[in-house]
Amino acid sequence: MVRIHKSTSKQYLTLHTVDQAHPTEIFSLAPTPNALISASGSSHLLVHSTTTSPTFPLTQTLSNAHRLGCHHITTARGGPGNTFVSVGFGGDTKVWHRNPETDQWALHWTLPTPDNKKEKGDVWAVALSADEGYLAATTSDGRIHVWDVLGKAKIQTYETGASAGGGGGGGGQGSVGTGSFAMAVDLSRDGKFTASGHENGGVYVFNNDAGRMVYSLSGLAKPIRAVAFSPGCKRLAAAGNAGIIAIYDMQHGEHVANLSATGTRPAWITSIDWNDTGEYLLSGSLDGKVRVWDVARGVCVATHSETESALWCVRWLPKSEKTLAPGMGKGEMFVAAGANRSLTFYREATGS
Repeated sequence: MVRIHKSTSKQYLTLHTVDQAHPTEIFSLAPTPNALISASGSSHLLVHSTTTSPTFPLTQTLSNAHRLGCHHITTARGGPGNTFVSVGFGGDTKVWHRNPETDQWALHWTLPTPDNKKEKGDVWAVALSADEGYLAATTSDGRIHVWDVLGKAKIQTYETGASAGGGGGGGGQGSVGTGSFAMAVDLSRDGKFTASGHENGGVYVFNNDAGRMVYSLSGLAKPIRAVAFSPGCKRLAAAGNAGIIAIYDMQHGEHVANLSATGTRPAWITSIDWNDTGEYLLSGSLDGKVRVWDVARGVCVATHSETESALWCVRWLPKSEKTLAPGMGKGEMFVAAGANRSLTFYREATGS
């Protein structure tokens, strides 16, 4: 059944739900220009087509990708869609490449497990640069490692604990990581900044050219579960257990706005994502609600409650020149997933 969700300025359709897409909770989603990759507590990763049919058919199953399940996957936003990275609950981090001739994915390489006691923290969150050349990976002891994907080499380590303020080049020769659990990470599309969000509420921004911390941002005292740079790299959004989305200006590191729902006590925000124009933010929360926010106006313009189960990830889908069905137009689409094990796709009702 198609449902229409109304707001003061935006209107969306529930386009399709892939029921029970995974046998367990879906923890992460990663879109490419023509597909959506999803990960769950099961060992398999799934690839669904987003440009061929409004039923979003399954096109590939990556069997036994992570024996204990997968909690994070990432693609390059605005990138070519030839690489994605996945992180398993067993501590394994894998880089996957797409064969452009067959449109099939295969394992490219697995990040080595540190044997140095100074680097004992397990990888948690990951982010790819827009050109798919660099990977940022956070750890449980508060570090952010930057890898050269093609060179298969670690080129930078940022510290947020005792050595905060600097980075260790050439594999991160620094003191033992003493930072708070780094739960979220993002790379700006221009490649200039890396941002991390932490269990203690800290948000840090690093200048990649200088190899050092440039901002330690305040405003949220509770765990940060998501950070995201705007497409123009002028804003950073951060959200988590406070149930508020904080917006920061990247020119001066100023906290310029908060986005929060009115009414009852806000639920934890688990995922955020900017649309391609930087006008709207998408958020998913523990109470099962998906919200679309008008950032300039600072208001929520659409709320969707398809489920009362926790949502773990929400993502805008890249715009396509193709229409999935007659009369659909080419409006924006997004997808949400979580504890109900399903993928729910939405589209802008007035898109043309």
